[in-house]
Amino acid sequence: MKILFTAMLLSIFSFASDLPKVGAQAPDFTLNSGDGKPVSLKDYRGKWVVLYFYPKNFTSGCTVEAHNFQKDQEQYQRLNSVVLGVSADNADSHKSFCSKEGLTFKTLADKDVKVSAAYGSDMNLMVTKIAKRNTFIIDPDGRIAQVFTGVNPNKHSEEVLAALNRLQTAPQQKSR
Repeated sequence: MKILFTAMLLSIFSFASDLPKVGAQAPDFTLNSGDGKPVSLKDYRGKWVVLYFYPKNFTSGCTVEAHNFQKDQEQYQRLNSVVLGVSADNADSHKSFCSKEGLTFKTLADKDVKVSAAYGSDMNLMVTKIAKRNTFIIDPDGRIAQVFTGVNPNKHSEEVLAALNRLQTAPQQKSR
């Protein structure tokens, strides 16, 4: 009976592919933001990008996480970085979410969950596909600099800011 139950759970909650590795080129993408305009990763070359995936607009954990990223926007700007949120919600939902919650950073509509899958951050929940709560720091050259999985939305922005500070102040390795 226990084996049958486990098999049923695995069929209901199927998890995604591998996460991109630190040092790898970040998968490029173009997604629509809440204002309906396309946003591409390549638009942010020369900046640090905090690309965070979250399950659903207007849910409690996702709202807390977004509020914390919003509260820290000035610090992100000082660190030459932008925050981009990605979920499977449509652009209209993103527009409403940003408006209602006072978000000034871009949230992006990954309706077919292809970008989430490219970042190993997709999951099937029953018959619906959603994004897992993962975050990627992408360096100004477009490479993955750090990966966070299964994050705690209450303290995640603080963790990301600490990582950005560490990554930006780490001595550059010299080739010999």
